Amino acid sequence: MNVPNNGDKILEMKNISKSFFGVKALDDVNFDVRRGEVHVLIGENGAGKSTLMKILSGAYSKDSGQIFWDGQEVEINNPFDAQKMGVSIIYQEFNLIRGMSVSENMYLGREPMGAMGFINAAERDRLTREWLGKMAVEGISPGALVQDLSTAQSQFVSIARALSYGARLIVMDEPTASLTVRETERLFKLVRDLKAHNVSVIFISHHLDEIFEIGDRITVLRDGGYVATLDVDKTCKDELIRLMVGRELSEEFPSRENKPGEVILTVKNLSRRRVLKDISFELRRGEILGVAGLVGSGRTEMVRALYGADACDSGEFTLFGKPLGNLSPHDSIQCGLGLLPEERKLQGIILGMSLRYNITLAKLDKLLKGRFINERKEKMSVLDFINNLNIKTPSPQTLVQNLSGGNQQKAVLAKWLFTDADILIFDEPTRGVDVGAKYDIYKLMNELTAAGKAILMVSSDLPEIIGMSDRVLVMHQGTIAAEFDKAKAPFDQELIMRAAAGEGEAA
Repeated sequence: MNVPNNGDKILEMKNISKSFFGVKALDDVNFDVRRGEVHVLIGENGAGKSTLMKILSGAYSKDSGQIFWDGQEVEINNPFDAQKMGVSIIYQEFNLIRGMSVSENMYLGREPMGAMGFINAAERDRLTREWLGKMAVEGISPGALVQDLSTAQSQFVSIARALSYGARLIVMDEPTASLTVRETERLFKLVRDLKAHNVSVIFISHHLDEIFEIGDRITVLRDGGYVATLDVDKTCKDELIRLMVGRELSEEFPSRENKPGEVILTVKNLSRRRVLKDISFELRRGEILGVAGLVGSGRTEMVRALYGADACDSGEFTLFGKPLGNLSPHDSIQCGLGLLPEERKLQGIILGMSLRYNITLAKLDKLLKGRFINERKEKMSVLDFINNLNIKTPSPQTLVQNLSGGNQQKAVLAKWLFTDADILIFDEPTRGVDVGAKYDIYKLMNELTAAGKAILMVSSDLPEIIGMSDRVLVMHQGTIAAEFDKAKAPFDQELIMRAAAGEGEAA
């Protein structure tokens, strides 16, 4: 590990504080970054990581504190100030225009001009190709539309654009959240290349294992306050968890006592042209049925078709012994199904509405008193969910867009719990969620199954699949390639991965 010395700081943030509506988001936080290092920033959802980075980017103004860049005190009043300094932030939701080409996104607002004042598209494409080449990125055409790129390719375009601005410090917010193992390896190689060229990286992640592979130092925030800064090679995962959550988590996955009961959902021959083929399985009361598979295997497509969010060409469904036709989302809600979608911000919540309304929206008829909503009952129900799920929010009226990712996920959970759904479909339930909130969600899942609910869980996190599931379905190219039952034999990670790659047989 090649960590610059203490005096070689490119950025120093001292005693930074920020409040929103009287609630402290940051309280006297200190943070610094050295030249050519990867400084990992971690903490539970709501710890203040995003707020600190938005102050650095100029999106928020600090209430108090000082910022030093290259040893000189600076005021960052807007994103343009940060950009001129050499700071670029790559958010989890990429700031790219999907309907425009790669090169148009790369040079938007600073297009090379040709004769007679027209944009020189050929030169723009050449410059784009040059930057992608410097990063050793292959397979991305300057003329390709961003909407046709993979998540990893969009990530690399965002980094190339940042470097083209002359970035000396790049902030990466959950950069591996939607990447495959191979794509993550490519990203880490690129980060190491940036370090070699003296570019600094602030790396925000909830995946503690990868921190030890890519980081030099780690700063931990908790509840808006500074906790500690440690060298990666002088700490361990258990210590980081303790610092993040302020308590010991004895097990990554809480133990489950209940046994699955009778079959409550049967799916037969679910098919959708070019996507799904003859999907059949059963789901039992009190069971967590995991769905594993590689990206593109059809996991999300399967649960969306089951729920009625996407049309299917064929399939038979039986719920509590009663045959059903193809369901619509409205039908699914009435039948007691709830879907926590992979894209929670696009499909799971309404960002511009309050937490209160998001929680109750799917089942307003529970609140009717005559023709009107019983607001007192609604308020009490919402407060119960906020307390029971430990949703960190200033009030029930807070807009969901102002909550952290983990608390937004809890809001989606609360919505379906409010409907009294018997079957909960979780698609990537802990993606972008910190380790403490993960544990809370796992405990809730166990409580739900102990109460007789059934959970169908799609996850790209294989340890999560193994740690939480009673049975595992493995998908490959739109079909179920294998099924594993923990009651018959302990789960074998290698066998599951082989089945996901199309090389295994059912256990």
